[in-house]
Amino acid sequence: MNQQIEHNDKIILFQSRQIRRAWHQNEWWFSIVDIVSVLTDQTDSLKARKYWNKLSQRLRDEGSQLVTNCHQLKLKAPDGKMRKTDCGNTEGILRIIQSIPSSKAEPFKRWLAKVGYERIQEIENPELTQERMKALYEQKGYPKDWIDKRLRGMAVRQNLTDEWKERGIENQKDFAILTAEISKATFGMTPGEYKNYKNIPTKSKANLRDNMTDLELIFTMLGEKVTTEISEQEKPNTFTDNKKVARRGGTVAGNARQDTEKELGRSIVSEKNYLPDSSSELGKDKLEDK
Repeated sequence: MNQQIEHNDKIILFQSRQIRRAWHQNEWWFSIVDIVSVLTDQTDSLKARKYWNKLSQRLRDEGSQLVTNCHQLKLKAPDGKMRKTDCGNTEGILRIIQSIPSSKAEPFKRWLAKVGYERIQEIENPELTQERMKALYEQKGYPKDWIDKRLRGMAVRQNLTDEWKERGIENQKDFAILTAEISKATFGMTPGEYKNYKNIPTKSKANLRDNMTDLELIFTMLGEKVTTEISEQEKPNTFTDNKKVARRGGTVAGNARQDTEKELGRSIVSEKNYLPDSSSELGKDKLEDK
């Protein structure tokens, strides 16, 4: 069983096929179109969507409550935008599987059970999530000391987003703007500009932080941690005030970065990334601070 979970926990693989999902009402909800695509061996998402439309109409005609119990949740579409998508929980997906003749039905049922069980384990013991993430990064060839910093950075980032939510920030665009304020003050570049600097393709799903060096991760953490501390202390109640706090937190990290650069005699901001290319084998060496 080929199973892998992406760093953001929004996508999981079944036999190398992507299944989008979202944590909603204390359980996983899976993209029905993605599951239909797998069960019908259909790689064309449009055809899979048409199949689901016909199936859902038939279920309605039969008086089934299955379609009614499905929720439309925002999942990332192939074009990168968040779009409302029909999703079902484990119970609903199992009923859909029963409605689709497929040789993959039984393996998929076992896969669903395993995914659900793992999530329950992680809720009871959050350290399991970190261990799983660590294993994924190790499989990709990242150095262990880099992985430790990356995982710590995720925890710092989560604390910051939780604090922003406490301050009334809910829109994803606003989160991005505040993040850009910290990044600009820390490194002199927004995340988008940073990706361009590292030659990460605009349409690539590659995460900027997965392509940072150790020191870049450290100063990213510093900017976000200081922003969190200031926000917790001052409790800004407007978006403008939150922007000012984000800029101040990033400035602390930016000043520290500049002082470090003077001591080291080189820039911390690096063009290095962890993307494979045609001219070199990128891996541990490319992310080392030399």
